[in-house]
Amino acid sequence: MRRQVLKRKGSAVVVAAVALTSLAVVPAEATGSAVAWRACPTYSDDVLRALGVDDGQLPEVRTRLARLECGVVSVPLDHDRPRGRRIDVAITRLKATDQAHRLGALALNPGGPGGSGYLMGVQVGTLNDETRKLGERYDLIGFDPRGVGYSTKVDCAPPEGGEEEPATGPITKEAAKVVFDRESAALTACANSDPAFLGQLTAENVARDLDLVRAALHERKLNFLGVSWGTWLGAVYRSAFPATAGRVFLDSVAPPRFRLDTFEDARAAASERSSDRQFTWLAQHDDTYHLGTTPAEVRATVLAMIRDFDANPRHYTDIPMPVDGSIIAVTAEQRSDIWPLTGTILHELKESTGPTAPPTFKNVVMGPPRQPLPPGTPEGQNPTMGHATFCNEDPSRLDFDHAWAAFEKRVADNPATGRSLRFSGGCNGWPLPVQEYRLRHSNNTLVLAGHRHETVSVFQWTADMQAATGGRTYTVEDDVHGSVLRVPECAADLVHYFTTGHIDNGCPGAPGPDAPTTLTTPTTARFDLTGSGQTGLGLTASN
Repeated sequence: MRRQVLKRKGSAVVVAAVALTSLAVVPAEATGSAVAWRACPTYSDDVLRALGVDDGQLPEVRTRLARLECGVVSVPLDHDRPRGRRIDVAITRLKATDQAHRLGALALNPGGPGGSGYLMGVQVGTLNDETRKLGERYDLIGFDPRGVGYSTKVDCAPPEGGEEEPATGPITKEAAKVVFDRESAALTACANSDPAFLGQLTAENVARDLDLVRAALHERKLNFLGVSWGTWLGAVYRSAFPATAGRVFLDSVAPPRFRLDTFEDARAAASERSSDRQFTWLAQHDDTYHLGTTPAEVRATVLAMIRDFDANPRHYTDIPMPVDGSIIAVTAEQRSDIWPLTGTILHELKESTGPTAPPTFKNVVMGPPRQPLPPGTPEGQNPTMGHATFCNEDPSRLDFDHAWAAFEKRVADNPATGRSLRFSGGCNGWPLPVQEYRLRHSNNTLVLAGHRHETVSVFQWTADMQAATGGRTYTVEDDVHGSVLRVPECAADLVHYFTTGHIDNGCPGAPGPDAPTTLTTPTTARFDLTGSGQTGLGLTASN
């Protein structure tokens, strides 16, 4: 999930009302929805490379782009006021190549909230030979949810400042209060810039947009594939439109009830559990990493390093950042395919005497220079939509004292990884009403793919979602967020489900530390050293 993405903002305001929605919504045929088809955007090779396409894939991607159809569907901003203000939802369609055996349309969402799925139909087909088959019997429907990319959107300014946190060591309560107030002010200003629009950014409204897209495409049913936050959107769509939702596959499942504070608690605990797995592996390879011969010894070594680096931050002469205990904690929470790298980093930092940084650590910190995106690169993630959607649905909105207490407890409860967490004010300060959505249980077809060891979408959430919605679970034996599409064996099961409606119980998932990688996207050695504590269910970049 790079471990991902979205950092939430917060401030203090009394919530005026809470809307609980659980009833199914009437389908959309009566609205007379239609697609306004138009020329697709053009993308240079440099833009495609920035989107993750390597040179060997360019010819295939160009072929798929040549077949792509692009358009917009006009939808009500407020679905309860269909004659009011309207907005555009941008969609793409890649028609099935086997029209004689076509099964329907398959909508795709990569996560977020705020993630663009506009080109997902093109991208999915290039991952491996198995995902390429998805487009044989299904029209692949990409779309930008309201608030994202080519759809109608609002962009709020990020919080000003940001230099108040101490350069090294744990954040103090005083510094946290500055962060809290700054984020609060930014959230309030953002919401007040266009409350009519921003207050309508919810998963339920995106789901209602999606059913209007289905009607505009003249599809009797719409199948759905969602990853990360896209699993929440898919669950809401299936719940709201049981008569028109087709086959639904959800990978890296979101919790069925969203509350930001408990959401962050669950993620932090999952990271601590993951560190235990890493420590076990490092102990088995003590002849290489020299951190301890038992998991307990490795844990003790790491905890001692966190304390030492917090008390005595390293200021290496050849990297721009000081190194304190948070860096050790971030290293301890990485996923298993890079444990050989994290083991090397921990060993090098433990033995380092300066003045220059250890070579492996320096390579990770510095890495290749990040290049600016070339002109014409489509938006991949809209932070405003992400913040608004989370905050519109978050009933917690803690004041500072409660947010600080929750943060301190989270750090204390997770000693090996808690220092990686960032303090944030969450959604306190978002002045618009809370809009919770209550899922409905049904017997409609649904597959919930949970990853046993991942820390972004916690494995327990898969069982929780099944209890709330029905469906069957599919267990991926890895710790990589949203890996089903990228692991050929797992992708084959997914394609089989959409083709036949049947699926087995799971797949091995992405390779671990002792296996040569077979992931179909590059695994970077530059993991995120900025710490977790990000809030968001989005598809992230280090997977």
